Amino acid sequence: MSVYQTHRLGADCTAVLWKIEEREDELRPLLTLTLPEQMELLEITHPAQRVEWLACRAAVQALVRPFGTYSGLYKDEYGKPHLIGQNAHISISHTAGWAAAVLHHSRAVGIDIEPFREQFVRVVPRVLSDEENRHANGDIHRLAVYWCAKEALYKLYGKRQLTFREHLHVEPFADNAGLLTGHVRLPDDVRELTIHYFETGPGMLAIAF
Repeated sequence: MSVYQTHRLGADCTAVLWKIEEREDELRPLLTLTLPEQMELLEITHPAQRVEWLACRAAVQALVRPFGTYSGLYKDEYGKPHLIGQNAHISISHTAGWAAAVLHHSRAVGIDIEPFREQFVRVVPRVLSDEENRHANGDIHRLAVYWCAKEALYKLYGKRQLTFREHLHVEPFADNAGLLTGHVRLPDDVRELTIHYFETGPGMLAIAF
């Protein structure tokens, strides 16, 4: 079992970062997969992506085990994952060699993990507001924070009509602050949310709730 790091963000919220060191045949017996999950796994053909998919569920199982039975995940109409038989909220993310999961007992939550990428300098400014771009000023670290934070907000909201530039906003932050204020702004839904971020594992981890 490869829980690399645990982050406790208050009494109701815990996240784990999983360093993937297992093969598929080592992860698969550890998990309870529903029939829809088994079918979803069959559709994933790339070996590394299959292992990342399984590691995400192993990370969720590690979060659930202290207080209940893990019975698998199901996805809603928007593709957002939910626990079967549990009222807690979860979110998952993965990248090469790493998986992450977060559980919140009472609030919607979103998580994202990203390696630092040179492409951030070219790609991320396109999804930032003018204010966010002025603050980022082309700095790869700040761009990574903005990207990861907005991904976490997107996963928290869990619906597809959002755009990063128009509907998801992150207030300017001090470098290495570790805590951000984020906003979801839609005509019929405005939310202010807290985002924790950590420089860890392959790069950046962000958790919004």
